[in-house]
Amino acid sequence: MDSYVYGKNSVEFVTVGAEFCAFVERVGSMQRSEFTDKMTKLLPLLYLKASLIEPEEYYVDYPEKFVTEEAYNEIRGGMENLLGIHDAYLEVFVEDMQYSDTPVTAYISEDIADIYQDLKDFLSVYRLGDDDLSRAALTECVESFREYWGQKAVNVMRPLHALCYMPDEDEYDQTHDDDDKNDIETLYREDEEECDCGDGEHGHGDECRCRHGHGR
Repeated sequence: MDSYVYGKNSVEFVTVGAEFCAFVERVGSMQRSEFTDKMTKLLPLLYLKASLIEPEEYYVDYPEKFVTEEAYNEIRGGMENLLGIHDAYLEVFVEDMQYSDTPVTAYISEDIADIYQDLKDFLSVYRLGDDDLSRAALTECVESFREYWGQKAVNVMRPLHALCYMPDEDEYDQTHDDDDKNDIETLYREDEEECDCGDGEHGHGDECRCRHGHGR
């Protein structure tokens, strides 16, 4: 048994990677709050597990890819639909930034789909049970983490953190609208209780000054 492919760090990376991919594939059946809550926990753990693996040499051609363009677009589109206007964010630590004087627009759905693609390709090979192919796929995935998707995992945590821990604007506005409405209704009830437009309160001919406009 290949100690590199089946060592403790590699197996733990496979476990977290499989959980990450399975979660992303269920994006169409979840709420945004569930997605952001889980993703802010999975990404740091995935980053940690990948960083503990030292890539080793492999001796076979790189194995085939499994994630098709159609599958990639379906995954990305599902997250884009779920996040809506919150999908886009401004990023300064990207390769294109060296050619731009302003922040570059990035997308949570695209970043996570890119991470998913590399992990899913690796895991699909790993499940075949071929030690040589698994060694090649693991090394390629870890090297891609160091050069590519590890940075994406770090970048996308910032907008995900904001979505997870800052109040939902729509929910916040609705809550305060309801509070304001309740406050207004309370004031009206108080006026109704305090206002007595009978002769005994204002006297004959006196004008009522309450907000209900009695006598006006």
